[in-house]
Amino acid sequence: MAGAAVLCAEAALRSGCGYVSVATVGSISADLTTGLPSALLRCTLDAHQPRLRWEDVPMLVDAARTADAIVIGPGLGDDVELWLAEFVARLGDVPLLVDADALNGIARRHEMLRHLTANTVLTPHAGEAARLLGWGNDRERVEQARQFAVDQLCESTPAVVILKGADTIVAQHGVPSHINPTGNAGLAKAGSGDVLSGIIGALLARGMPALQAAIAGTWIHGRAADVLAGEVGEESYISSDLARALGRAFADYAANVRVANQLG
Repeated sequence: MAGAAVLCAEAALRSGCGYVSVATVGSISADLTTGLPSALLRCTLDAHQPRLRWEDVPMLVDAARTADAIVIGPGLGDDVELWLAEFVARLGDVPLLVDADALNGIARRHEMLRHLTANTVLTPHAGEAARLLGWGNDRERVEQARQFAVDQLCESTPAVVILKGADTIVAQHGVPSHINPTGNAGLAKAGSGDVLSGIIGALLARGMPALQAAIAGTWIHGRAADVLAGEVGEESYISSDLARALGRAFADYAANVRVANQLG
């Protein structure tokens, strides 16, 4: 799904990244070039290939070789588990964000959770969290006990976990959970999670530790949504608008940090 990659990459560029590379199948290269011409592309040679395969891991690793951080998942499609473990194992300790279809791939290869590092951020919504926990597709079970679900996930992995939704929770094993105070119901629209991944990926690339990047990124993402809600209403903004509101959101975040430092 080229749209997910475009939303994620644009958010990363608008969050301070100098270069963003998108490594994907050649069949969507034209869509990506049209949607975001400033992103660099690394594509498979087969223009008809529908999704990434095991044979593409060397290309992906090569594309990631000089990256300061990696986001994997938005728009990937099915069968990710066939090659994901090999790719992640070859990344070393590069900061990594895992979202969307990559989370579903890990849910089908549950042992991967314990092999992730503390430099990894997982961004499941309730349905993805249920699958990661082995609760099938029971998203209601997660929603009815969100803190318990996050705690259980953090017991199974050293990675930072962001449980998206109303009162988004950021957590990591051995650290008190953080509930994000920004955002509104408009973030339930498709694509907003891709924007969040791009923001946090950019913060990781800029050198922010994973937990701090997750907390800051969720605040900025929610603040952009609040800015848009004030301008056009929660019902009327769409996910692609979020990236264009990031300038204001980053300025507000910086102002809050300055105030906190003065008070601290």
